[in-house]
Amino acid sequence: MSVCETIESSLNTVLEPSHLEVLNESFMHNTEPGAESHIRIIAVSIKFNELSLVRRHQLIYKEVNEHLEGPVHAITLHTFTPSEWEEKNKEANPSPDCLGGGSEESK
Repeated sequence: MSVCETIESSLNTVLEPSHLEVLNESFMHNTEPGAESHIRIIAVSIKFNELSLVRRHQLIYKEVNEHLEGPVHAITLHTFTPSEWEEKNKEANPSPDCLGGGSEESK
């Protein structure tokens, strides 16, 4: 099972999300082919209703922490309540371009 699949399975259990995307964005960075080092998570859950943004992120980090000690280098989190997700027209902001690593040839 890939890192993204493992994270997705864990978050599905904990968050019971109405929407969840766990995306490998490593290709956007200076990584080896097939790497799973830069992960983007978009999660929509009623469990976020009473939580601050920091608490939402802490909940997710608790589930993905073991991967941060291994293959995952960076995680981008987009966490929404169902009503926030509706207000955003069911879209999260795109990830920014990579600003680090690599040679001039790879840019």
